[in-house]
Amino acid sequence: MIKEIQSLLSAYKTVAVVGISPNPDRPSHVVASYLQSKDTGSYRSAPMVESFWGKRSIKASGTSQRNCVDIVDVFRKSTEVLPIVEKQSNAEQMVWMQEGLSIQDAAAKAEKAGLKVVMDRCIKKEHQSCCN
Repeated sequence: MIKEIQSLLSAYKTVAVVGISPNPDRPSHVVASYLQSKDTGSYRSAPMVESFWGKRSIKASGTSQRNCVDIVDVFRKSTEVLPIVEKQSNAEQMVWMQEGLSIQDAAAKAEKAGLKVVMDRCIKKEHQSCCN
């Protein structure tokens, strides 16, 4: 699994971080900042926040940037993961559920739509181990 994740992170460059917090101490903010610093082409996606780093955020699930996104990185409550997955299309390549999120029905729905799925792993940690 680790080799596959490393291969995917090397191939997929654009990440939409869904549920980013404006609080710099929150994990979602730390991860998005890291991805931004690594030139991943990351997008900010937050239902409650208008902008990050001087750029407008993508509302809800990144629908306005869907054509540009490879990975949808989910930082939301477990009850909100399935609705986020249901909004994705085959334009994205992967749904990534951060540490603590392992939602089997959302994973099954994503895989049925042709998306790759990673659950219960930190994209920042995985990226640091393979792509620095």
